[in-house]
Amino acid sequence: MTTKTVFTTGEAAKICKVSQQTIIRCFDNGSLKGFRVPGSKFRRIPREHLYLFMKDNGIPTDALESGKKKLLIVDDDQDLVDLIKDGFERDGQFEIRTANNGFDAGMGVKEFRPDLVVLDVMLPDINGKEVCHRVRSDPALDSVKILCISGMVEHNKVEELREAGANDFMQKPFAIDDLVTRACGLLEMERSLA
Repeated sequence: MTTKTVFTTGEAAKICKVSQQTIIRCFDNGSLKGFRVPGSKFRRIPREHLYLFMKDNGIPTDALESGKKKLLIVDDDQDLVDLIKDGFERDGQFEIRTANNGFDAGMGVKEFRPDLVVLDVMLPDINGKEVCHRVRSDPALDSVKILCISGMVEHNKVEELREAGANDFMQKPFAIDDLVTRACGLLEMERSLA
């Protein structure tokens, strides 16, 4: 999928979920920057201007994704966070944020709206199951996938996590590469061969 860099007013309206008239009005009054196609009356809006317009007006920018999926990594082991982050950065298809505890994870999910959360089950402040519950109790976060990771083995605990809303579970230690593959599978995307 190639990333579009310039949009018509109709496309911009769809992305922003507003009417085309609204986009044209904002374009004409200068609150949405863009340019006219030379020799015609067509308006065109470059991606970065549309992004700023959406940010300024509190419109979720996920419809304008750079084609990258948003990933939130939550683990209190910073070394592991760095390893996981590195693995996903190598894949090149992810925009990544990290958190080291349940509180930051909760804030991160609300603000960042990730496509996927890689979540350590044993966090210092609240457990992963509680994080799953919180994410699942917010209808705005329905599309967020949760991949739990943990060193614990009890089978019933894994079931409890799934019941709490986890989409998948991986036992620590794991190969980072396998984690990236599993994540791509959950998001129904191809592994990048970068």
